[in-house]
Amino acid sequence: MNFRQKILALAVVPLVLAILAITALVTQQSTELSRASLATFERSLLKAKENELLNLTNMAISAISGIYEAAGPDDEAAKRQVQEILSSLDYGPDGYFFAYDYDGVNIVHPRQPFRRGQNWMDLTDPDGNRVIYYLIERAKEGGGLHQYKWEKPSTGTVADKLSFAVGLEKWGWMLGTGVYLDDVYALTAAAEADLISHINTTFLIVAAITIPSVIGVFLAGFIITMHERRLADGRLKELTQRVIDAQEEERARIARELHDGISQSMVAARYMLDLALAKVRSGADDTAAIIERGAKGLNSAIKEVRRISHDLRPGLLDDLGLSAALEALTSNFSERTGIAVDLKTVAFKNVLLPEARTALYRVAQEALTNIERHAQASEVRIVLTSSGGGAQLLIEDNGRGFADRDGKGRSGGLGLRNMQERMEHFGGSLDVRTSSRGTTLRARLPKSIYLLPRIEPVPA
Repeated sequence: MNFRQKILALAVVPLVLAILAITALVTQQSTELSRASLATFERSLLKAKENELLNLTNMAISAISGIYEAAGPDDEAAKRQVQEILSSLDYGPDGYFFAYDYDGVNIVHPRQPFRRGQNWMDLTDPDGNRVIYYLIERAKEGGGLHQYKWEKPSTGTVADKLSFAVGLEKWGWMLGTGVYLDDVYALTAAAEADLISHINTTFLIVAAITIPSVIGVFLAGFIITMHERRLADGRLKELTQRVIDAQEEERARIARELHDGISQSMVAARYMLDLALAKVRSGADDTAAIIERGAKGLNSAIKEVRRISHDLRPGLLDDLGLSAALEALTSNFSERTGIAVDLKTVAFKNVLLPEARTALYRVAQEALTNIERHAQASEVRIVLTSSGGGAQLLIEDNGRGFADRDGKGRSGGLGLRNMQERMEHFGGSLDVRTSSRGTTLRARLPKSIYLLPRIEPVPA
């Protein structure tokens, strides 16, 4: 992220996070409250179903109480009368009474007559619930509720059912009735859908309020930061250029001093040694050998001073232009390192701004230095081209790149930053692509770097 993006992020991200946190908290609280309300609503419906079952059971007991109380334990006629009464107590397509003896044999079942006379003690529902067994257990306990799954007569599908069972102890019967709970769950699901709809509506209202606020803050921060950023960018670029100009002036000054001062002094010293050598040759032989070695050392020192002078500020760059300076740079590089360099360039003499020539030369110099130190390359390709859109310097090598073992590029070095700043000063760009097969660097400058109206360059 650049400085501008960081400022915008610091201005907007905390606000967005706070709004998201508040919205999430409100949504969570609303959801929990809705779930609690739904649970209460469902319990209320189930309680109403339980009361309904108690009332229905009391109605059935009242209908058979006269016959049951007057009959004996083995009064078959009374039992048949009770069976007929229970079979006739119908309160809807799914409402009926059923009776089993304590051994599990069905006595009354108006909706499923095939069950009469058979033992259903081991009958289980799809969940493995022993329905008849537990209903008989509730009856033996004095009456109670039991929930299970049973076929719904009106639809033929299996649904949840809640039954209440009581015992007719004199005959050893279990009497029961039940209600299906699918309507309860349907009402609960409808209420839940309604609550979710309200929560979503609330969320949309919060979003409709917060999003314009965030956009307003973003725009205000954007306008303010852009204004300040423009001022800061102008000052920073001016300062950067002053630093670069000062560096170039200092390098030129040092180059002149090395060439005109130290180099001339060493040349004079060499002539003096040559004169001394001629005079001493008439004397001791070992003295002549020592002086000769001294002369060779001075000669090497002179070459080194000239090399340093060339590195600091190549005279060819000012005298013959960028193309000649690059040829000298690559020739010296190949001679020093043994790495083959393929240079293709166009003539830019008296076409580019002096600062632009220096910037491109320094980019090439820094790139070759990096290749020599780190790339372990055997070939380098440099192409300097020009078009209506500006100038481009392409540098490719077949080295190992500068990615670490994790594959993350270490592109934050000072050399790369300096090259990028040089390009950005002229409104250009620097693009670096690196991998284990080599590195490609593209330095681009806009057409504003040309001194004169554009003249098509001639290939060098």
